[in-house]
Amino acid sequence: MQDLLTTAELTPAGFADLMELTARFAEDPVRDPDLLRNRLVGLHFTNPSTRTRVSTEAAVVRLGGTTTTLSPNDLQLGRGETIEDTARVLSGYLAALVIRTSSDTELARFAAAATIPVINACTDGHHPLQSLTDLFTLRQLFPDPRGRRIAYVGAGTNVAVSLAQAAALSEVDIALATPEAYPPDADGIRAAERIAASQGTAVVRTGDPAEAVRGASAVYTDVWLSMGDPPEEAAARRAALTPYRVDDALLGLALPEAVFLHCLPAHRGEEVTAEVIDGPRSVVFRQAANRQPVAQAVLHHLLSA
Repeated sequence: MQDLLTTAELTPAGFADLMELTARFAEDPVRDPDLLRNRLVGLHFTNPSTRTRVSTEAAVVRLGGTTTTLSPNDLQLGRGETIEDTARVLSGYLAALVIRTSSDTELARFAAAATIPVINACTDGHHPLQSLTDLFTLRQLFPDPRGRRIAYVGAGTNVAVSLAQAAALSEVDIALATPEAYPPDADGIRAAERIAASQGTAVVRTGDPAEAVRGASAVYTDVWLSMGDPPEEAAARRAALTPYRVDDALLGLALPEAVFLHCLPAHRGEEVTAEVIDGPRSVVFRQAANRQPVAQAVLHHLLSA
């Protein structure tokens, strides 16, 4: 693996290796302090970020390196330089390039032209770092999660797509409950289904939140209005998604040991009630903390190859 652009690019064995490596970094965050010594990792973020940016910066520091933030105003892209020229130039300075942007096409162009690893830090279509974190968190709570089921309830976001792909790679079933008006990306789900078929697991689609949640070991949701969604759609999205709010009654349909997951940021009273996200079954802050060892594992995997 030269880059990490989508979760589906990983093999089951590669995914398992990343889970094991993440576990080692979670136990000992400074276990490899020289990997990036005297090396620079670029962070090209065109969209706001809290967890992804800070966890990646922390991961680089703990691997002995330094980060440089490259906002759109810091580069010549706005003055007409091509993505390809920018990627080739940055490859001469950086050990790796971490990109958060809306366009999956732009990300792919960066990766095709760069001669260093490129990591997807969130696009409109995919969020692979989040999905690795999600399944690592599940593995911490259920040491052998194979055969269990995740229920994703809400809008069919990039998080839902990457989560489905990661679940399939981990031999975990997933049920996606989304409204007809806001489904997950069809190509992304087909990729998850192909992986699931090879692993003997299931990707289930439904419009009924209760059907998805019943018997699940984890219940997951995401915001109703994501970055890039037109603000004028807010009222329509809220109307369509209100039946998909995760509250105590819905969570109560899951297994007694089930946990609540959310990629954050969260909007209490919209996709989830305060009672659930701040309640005893919520592990969202443990989940957020796991972003750092995941980032360390991905960087180590790519730069040690």
